[in-house]
Amino acid sequence: MYVSRWMQMTVLAWFVLSLTDSPFKVGIVGFCGMAPNLVLGIFGGYLADNFDRKKLLSITQILNLFAAMTMTFLLLFGIAEYWHAYVAILFPGLGWALDMPSRKSLIMDLMGSDGLTNGIAFDAVGMHMSKMLGPAIAGTLIAFAGMSSAYFFLCSCIVMGCIFIFKVKQPEKNLVHVQKPFSRSKGDLRGNVSSIFKNLAEGFRYAFSNQVIVAVIVITVFMNLLLFPYMTMVTVVSKVLLEVGPFLMGILMASDGLGALVGSAIIAAQSSMKSHGRIFFYGSILSLIALLLFSISGWYLLSVFTLLILGCGTSGFGTMQSAIVLLVSDTEHRGRALGTVTIAIGAGPIGALIIGAVSESIGVANALLINAFIGLVIVSLCGWVMPSIRQDINVKSP
Repeated sequence: MYVSRWMQMTVLAWFVLSLTDSPFKVGIVGFCGMAPNLVLGIFGGYLADNFDRKKLLSITQILNLFAAMTMTFLLLFGIAEYWHAYVAILFPGLGWALDMPSRKSLIMDLMGSDGLTNGIAFDAVGMHMSKMLGPAIAGTLIAFAGMSSAYFFLCSCIVMGCIFIFKVKQPEKNLVHVQKPFSRSKGDLRGNVSSIFKNLAEGFRYAFSNQVIVAVIVITVFMNLLLFPYMTMVTVVSKVLLEVGPFLMGILMASDGLGALVGSAIIAAQSSMKSHGRIFFYGSILSLIALLLFSISGWYLLSVFTLLILGCGTSGFGTMQSAIVLLVSDTEHRGRALGTVTIAIGAGPIGALIIGAVSESIGVANALLINAFIGLVIVSLCGWVMPSIRQDINVKSP
C-alpha cells in the first residue's frame, strides 16, 4: 500500500520536471496529492467512526488502482502530458485522505491500547520501509526501463496491497457497531446531512478541548506547511543543484526513508513508553534542523546524510502523531479526532504550492532554507507555549 504512494510521487514529480523544468509545476504534484486531506480529512474520521474500516480501506485501494492503470495506459502509448500527473495523483490522494483515520483506528481495534504504540510503530516501519524502497525502485525503473515500466510495477504493488487488506481479520468484539448514517425514507436528506455535520462539529469541539491534541494539531499544521513539501523538491534539487539522474535521485529520496525506518524500528522495539509527546516534539525539531542543513548542502553524499537524519526525526513525529491522539481520546471520538489531524496534514498542499512558487523565484535551495528556519522557530515556540506535549501522556481507558 505504502510503496505505491512513494513510487507515484517520485515518478510523477520526475515526469513533470522532465517535461517542464518548472519547480512550481512539480510543486503542484505535491499539492494535488495532499489537497484531499484538507477537504476530506474530517470526513475520513467520520467514516472511521461509522463504517466498516476494512471495507473503506478496500474501496480506497481500488480507487488508487484505477488511477494507476489509467496513467500506465497513457505512458505506455506515449500520450501522457504533464497535467495528467496532477489527475493521476489526485485520485489516490482522495483515498489517502479517507483511509488514514480508518487505518490507524483499525490498528487500535487489532492491538488494543496496551499494544497501540507498538502497533503504530510497526505500521510506521512498513510505511518508512516503503518510503525507502518506493523512490529507489522508481528511480531505478525510470533510469533503466522507462516511466511506463515503473507504473506497471506500481499497479502490481497496489494489487498486492488489496489482497493483503482482504486477508485482514477484525476481532468481532472490536468491530464498529453503528447506527444507519443515512435514513432510507424520502424527504429526510436534510436531516441526514445536518446529522453528519453535527457529528463532525462534535469531533472538532472534542479535539480542541484537549490541550495535548491541540498541540499535536498545531505542530502538524506547521510541519506539513513548512517541512514536508521538501519531498517533491528533492527531485528539483537532484536535477538542478546536484546534477544527478533519476537513479541517484531515487537513492537520495530513499535515504530519508531509511532514516525513518531506523527511527521507527527503535520506537517499535520499546516494551513500554511514556514519553510519546517528547519523541513527537523533539523529532520535529531534529527533522527541521536536518532540512536546514540539506538546503545548504551542495554535495551529494552530504545531502544523503542530512536526509537520513531528517528521516529519523520524522519517524518520531509521524509515529507519535497518531498514537498520542488515540491514547488520549475517548473511544467514540477517536476516528473524528484523527480526522482533525488529517485536516492539519492538509496544510501540506498549501506548503507545496508555496515552496514551488518561491523556488521558481529565488531558487530551490533558498526556498528550503527559509522553510526550515521559519519551521524551527514556530515549532520551538509551540513546545514552549504548550508544554503538555512534552509531558507524559495520560492514557484514556478503551
